[in-house]
Amino acid sequence: MKKKENEQPEVDETKLDQTAEAQTDESPTEEQAAPDELEEMKKKYLLLYADFENFRKNKAKERIELLQTAASGLITELLPSIDNYERALANAPEGEISEGIQLIFKGILNTLQSKGLKELPAKGEVFNADFHDCITQYPAPTEEDKGKVLDVLEKGYTLNEKVIRFAKVVVGN
Repeated sequence: MKKKENEQPEVDETKLDQTAEAQTDESPTEEQAAPDELEEMKKKYLLLYADFENFRKNKAKERIELLQTAASGLITELLPSIDNYERALANAPEGEISEGIQLIFKGILNTLQSKGLKELPAKGEVFNADFHDCITQYPAPTEEDKGKVLDVLEKGYTLNEKVIRFAKVVVGN
């Protein structure tokens, strides 16, 4: 048989159907894989971006905390000197400590307070182990004083809401 130029060759349609099914079953085509790969890449990008944002926020928070507590070592070392001055002031006869020295001390205290130093309230307060260190217990003079701080042996301090020294106290029992 002779083929004509315009005539198309005969193709077995069952073979065409089988090859089409094989292509769809075996693996997705590039057109089908592209959207799936794009979605996967978007998810990876969003996770990486979220991780970076969390890292950035944590670093900023750490920097702020570091700046707030940078002087805590120096302030902690100054506290015994402050205690000694207060003891001297309380026990000195009237007029022995000059007004000039008292003004200097008040200036130092004001500077420390501006940096975030606060005295912990203790006397008359209910004993709280988060702020107080119980040195000893005495019988309470009244029923109301049970479990409360009767005397403060050493003041406690916080620096930017963080306890840097617990108050050493006597508690009523």
